Order: sequence, then structure tokens, then C-alpha cells
Amino acid sequence: MSSTRTGGQVLIDALAANDVDRIFCVPGESYLAALDAMYDHPDIAVHVTRNEGGASYMADAYGKLTGRPGICFVTRGPGATNASCGLHVASQDSTPMILFIGQIAREDTDREAFQEIDYRRMFGQVAKWV
Repeated sequence: MSSTRTGGQVLIDALAANDVDRIFCVPGESYLAALDAMYDHPDIAVHVTRNEGGASYMADAYGKLTGRPGICFVTRGPGATNASCGLHVASQDSTPMILFIGQIAREDTDREAFQEIDYRRMFGQVAKWV
């Protein structure tokens, strides 16, 4: 067995270490490693929604109800765009929320890759950090 871990495993292990108990998402290929790692953490409930807007609104509601960050995972491009509504509501209400977006390969950045968006420009006004 290899001792190497994927970035997805490192990320989900970090969320688990910080007592994240649920994630809201629309599964997608741009974050498969994180999805695989979620499977290895049955202590984290994964709520799959029909669209990214629903996932982000659910993460916002979780943050409002618990005072803990609502965690949302979506895919790049249209997924991120759909999730932006819930992120905006969370920002306006100062609700703790973390939105993870699957991204294009680093070497394809700024080359008009499939579904590439400049997230710093897109979310810079509604997020504390992008």
C-alpha cells in the first residue's frame, strides 16, 4: 500500500480534523479526488443536491443554524456560477460558509480551458478570500 495521499484526501482529512460533520454538494469530475476521500469518512454526512444553488443555500442555512461554516463543493464554470447565489446571501448575512470549487489543471490556467473562470474576479466582491 502506498503512503502517498491525494490532495483530496489531505483536504477531507483536514475538514474532518476541524470537526466538519456535513458537506453539501453536486458531485462532479473536477473534484473526484475529494469525492473519493469523502467516501472514506463516514463520519461526514454528504448531502447531494440537484443543483449547486441548492447546495450553497443549504450550506448557508447550516451556517446560520449552527454558527459553524457550511461546507459546499461544486464543479468549475457553471457549477460555480450556480453556487454564487447562496454565496452572495451568506456574504450579505455574514454567515460562515466555505465554497470549494473544482478547478482546471494549473498548467491550463489563462488558456481559455474548458469552463475556466477567473474566480478572484468573479467572487472577489462576495468572499473574504478567494
